[in-house]
Amino acid sequence: MNSRERLAYMANQIARNFATMGEDKAAAATADHIASFWDPRMRALIFDRLEAGGEGLDRIALDAVRLLHDKGAPPPQTRATEFNSAHEAGHADAG
Repeated sequence: MNSRERLAYMANQIARNFATMGEDKAAAATADHIASFWDPRMRALIFDRLEAGGEGLDRIALDAVRLLHDKGAPPPQTRATEFNSAHEAGHADAG
């Protein structure tokens, strides 16, 4: 699995975790999570994948990446991103 495939896999996992919220809220929460925890290089790679057609991204993940790409980060959608933005520590999933 290359880096772009891995990021699509990760975005899909995040989206699946939020899927019970309903598609629109799940997409916003996924976009928020990616904006809050992914390194800028990771976001750039997932945006490249979006611009190439979004191959490998499930519907909610695709909507989330599109939302983030077109409108920027939504306001905090979960307690985790509220905490991260409050402490401005630059946490990341990239570990």
